[in-house]
Amino acid sequence: MALVKLEQSYPDYRKNSSGVDDMNINNFDVYTATNEKVGSVHDILVDEETGKFRYFVVDTGFWIFGKKVLLPVGLADVHYTDKRIYAKGLTREQVENLPNFDDLETIDYDYEEQVRGIYRPSAATPTKTQPAAYDRSTYKHEQEPSLYNINEQDGQTLKLYEERLIASKQRRKTGEVSVGKHIETDTTSVAVPVEKERVIIERTSPTNATPTRPGDATFREGEVARMDIYEETADIRKEAVVREEVRVKKVVEQDTVQAQETVRREELDIDTQGRSMTEK
Repeated sequence: MALVKLEQSYPDYRKNSSGVDDMNINNFDVYTATNEKVGSVHDILVDEETGKFRYFVVDTGFWIFGKKVLLPVGLADVHYTDKRIYAKGLTREQVENLPNFDDLETIDYDYEEQVRGIYRPSAATPTKTQPAAYDRSTYKHEQEPSLYNINEQDGQTLKLYEERLIASKQRRKTGEVSVGKHIETDTTSVAVPVEKERVIIERTSPTNATPTRPGDATFREGEVARMDIYEETADIRKEAVVREEVRVKKVVEQDTVQAQETVRREELDIDTQGRSMTEK
């Protein structure tokens, strides 16, 4: 919950030339509700963690010579056209009792409690009173909206926008792979060894033939010797067998695509002389 000056939270706001002058309120005059001039805005204190405005640093000038005090933003009505801030319920007595800001390097809980203790009676409403005490370890500015909530209608909220690159992915078809098959014909040969029989007739003349007595039993007309002859033939047939298997699958490859684009960002632009940046 540390508080820092605006230029510490947004160091480049003075360099911005976007033309946005809603927050060019340094040097705005500060008045009471009775139109009595209190002083002018010297600086703005911002919540370092959330970036929300918490206090206007008011230089009281000749009203209370040489004193700077803190004004909670919830008690300020900003009129940009008139370059004025009207402090709700602020009195001279309150300013005299407020601790001097004096460009403190750090603002602790005790210092803020001194400031809040003086403003709380004027910030309380008939329907809602402020609690008597707060826990320093758990205190948050949001607990006291009457002191720190900015009225949107008063135009005291300025939203700073910036462009960011949003990356998304789309799945699109980049191609197609078809895997099919067709039939090719070829002529092939196979060697099959076969056997076949043949008859060999041999004729010999006996050298020591034994004579036989001639008779009807010796000569036989029509006698025939028979022998079966075989041979092998090739039986060729075709049979389909698996020659090769082809598997088709997909794999996903990871890659990183770099994209660059010009983006814009809004920064605060504050003119310490009370003029818009376009008038410089």
